[in-house]
Amino acid sequence: MKKVITTIVILVLVIVGIGYVLSNNKKKNEAKTEFIAKGNGAVAVNVAEAKKSIPELDFTANGTFAPDQELMFSAENSGRVSQIYVKEGSRVSKGQVLARIDAELLNTDRETAEANYENAARDLARYESSFKTGGVTQQQLDQARLNASNAKLRLQQQQRKLNDANIRSSINGVVNKKLIEVGAFVAPGTQLFELVDISKLKLKVNVNETQVANLKLGDAVKIQSNVFPDENFTGKVSFIAAKADGSLNFPIEISVTNNAKSGLKAGMYGTALFDFPKQKEVILVPRTSFVGSVSSNQIFIYDKAANVAKVRNVVTGRILGDQVEIMSGLNEGETVIISGQINLIDGTPVSIIK
Repeated sequence: MKKVITTIVILVLVIVGIGYVLSNNKKKNEAKTEFIAKGNGAVAVNVAEAKKSIPELDFTANGTFAPDQELMFSAENSGRVSQIYVKEGSRVSKGQVLARIDAELLNTDRETAEANYENAARDLARYESSFKTGGVTQQQLDQARLNASNAKLRLQQQQRKLNDANIRSSINGVVNKKLIEVGAFVAPGTQLFELVDISKLKLKVNVNETQVANLKLGDAVKIQSNVFPDENFTGKVSFIAAKADGSLNFPIEISVTNNAKSGLKAGMYGTALFDFPKQKEVILVPRTSFVGSVSSNQIFIYDKAANVAKVRNVVTGRILGDQVEIMSGLNEGETVIISGQINLIDGTPVSIIK
């Protein structure tokens, strides 16, 4: 019995609450209707005064440092690793020997190729001598020349493989990872070392469409590191993406010279401080002022004397966040309609919502 009574009480309270909400909404609608009626059919709009101000272009962006060059070094020949000359953390220069593959089999292949080339060269000499006396045909001589040429190419190929038994670094950098040990057998494509060059770093950040419009390659950028808060670094914009990513931001890269004193590492966080020269005062209006979109170059202004909306064509400049620069067509102090334009045409009576 108590449960039934409790349920009935709850239902009554719910019905009363619904009735109150409906009644309150009805009063609000009646108030809006009365406001419009008082305006004699005028369209309710919001307005803002066109003012001159100095655009604020400076901004910051966070990102991570990446190495200037990064290479996963792989084997080009098959063989067993006989020597390793570096360890993880070693600094290496371009052309330096990192490791050596057992060259016994490669040397045998080269010697065989050399012997084949010498035989082909001797055969060619005999055929050329015989051709002068009519002992062989032109076709036989051409075949001998082709055999000698192919034998020479095979010799060069085997010589290159033998030279590649010494695994040499192709960049200046640091051995970040050593992926082989002495005695390991490697094949073409086997990963041997991970090499990174951090003499220069790239700070990778993302900026929006408004910010990227004010950047160009070579711009100097101040950089701060979270790890070294007391040190200031300077970089230059080295890459600006031509296309936005999935989040409609543009990837930017800032090249930073590193040194032993700086101690910056790839993977550290950094902050780019984009500073721009002081701007001149310009007329700014809210982005919502435009009919349809900013590209329409059309706004409505409020004619106080006639209490109506007037269409105005303007020339726009930069889009600065939620503000748009007006180059011409609008004077400071004029009143711009910033909402309600969908119901307006030139000369429509308006009521200002305060």
